[in-house]
Formats: sequence, C-alpha cells, structure tokens
Amino acid sequence: MERILYNRKVSFNYEILEKFNAGIELFGFEVKSLRQKHGSLDGSYIIIEDGEVFLVGAHIPAYQPKNTPKEYDLYRKRKLLLHKEEINKLIGISGQKGLTIVPISVYNDRRKLKVEIAVAKGKKKYDKRETIKKRDVERDIGRTLKK
Repeated sequence: MERILYNRKVSFNYEILEKFNAGIELFGFEVKSLRQKHGSLDGSYIIIEDGEVFLVGAHIPAYQPKNTPKEYDLYRKRKLLLHKEEINKLIGISGQKGLTIVPISVYNDRRKLKVEIAVAKGKKKYDKRETIKKRDVERDIGRTLKK
C-alpha cells in the first residue's frame, strides 16, 4: 500500500473516531496525475447526497493539461464507492451534531486507487495546544536520548 496523497491537517484539527476505505470514481487522466503524486486533499470534505457519498474540494490536476477537455474542473465532486452498510452507517453518523467526515489519504491498493476517510470530531483550541506540547516533549526526549 503506497500512500499517494496525505491530508496532514486532519490529525491536528480533528480527533479521528472511525476510519473507512472507499474506492473513487476518476477519469483516466486524473488517475495518471495521482500516480505522479500531483494533487491535494487540503480543505476537502465528504458529503452524502441521495444515498451516495462524494468527495468535495479535492484538487486533482489533469495529467496533461493541453489534452484534457476545456470544461474540466479541478475541484469537481468525485463519487466514492462504499458498501451499502457503510453508507448507511455514515448517514447515521453524519446526522449527529459535531461530527464530520473527512478524507485522510489517497493510496494505491494493488492497481486501484482508494481513499481513506474518517469520521472525526473537531478539536478545541486547548486540545490543539495540548497536541503541540506533547509533540515538543517527545521531540526533546528524542534529542536527549540521541546524545
């Protein structure tokens, strides 16, 4: 499993409660672009419409911009492929207050591209400060042990 794109801000801004793996519907030139590790998940999120799950706001550029259709949108909605039970579970979770569904990473599973998504709860400012303090302490401990 090779990680292609990773959303670094998810672990800092959210407390991850549950993870899911989903397939993603892409055009051929988007697949080639992702395999070259072009794109970004910053600011993207997951929505559920009419029993279908979509990735919104992910930036995936075309592999060869001159050979792509003129109406191609870099930030278009992309359908995620999940089992019916998982979709029903996500529908139930998304109705709860304070929870959101965010993409964590895009990775290669053999020949298929998959998206790892998570049900997350937003961290408060004091939780973020605590995370920063913990990271700094671990870094200092690592430095002292290295010497």
